[in-house]
Amino acid sequence: MNYGFVTLLTAAANPFETVSTPIIELFNMALTPALGIVGALGAIYCIILGAKLAKAEEPQDREKAKQSLKNAIIGFVLIFVLIVVLKIGMGAMTSWMNSAVG
Repeated sequence: MNYGFVTLLTAAANPFETVSTPIIELFNMALTPALGIVGALGAIYCIILGAKLAKAEEPQDREKAKQSLKNAIIGFVLIFVLIVVLKIGMGAMTSWMNSAVG
């Protein structure tokens, strides 16, 4: 007795490839624009926080603006690094998945 899903699974070398390929292509298409968007938003937000720091008159407001600017820079750098690592590591993760299944 031959069931259709058994034939389908044995015909393909990697049954997860049909599911993962569109997801991987979506990530590859979205990561490059995401780098530009994160960079642009980070620059605009840091400029706004820098202007806030320059306009602060009270020492408490100045310290609060300085801390906000520092946190924003750290956050945007972290997001940027994670996107780059994901973009670089996508090929390695794909080959690892294919070798684990195959």
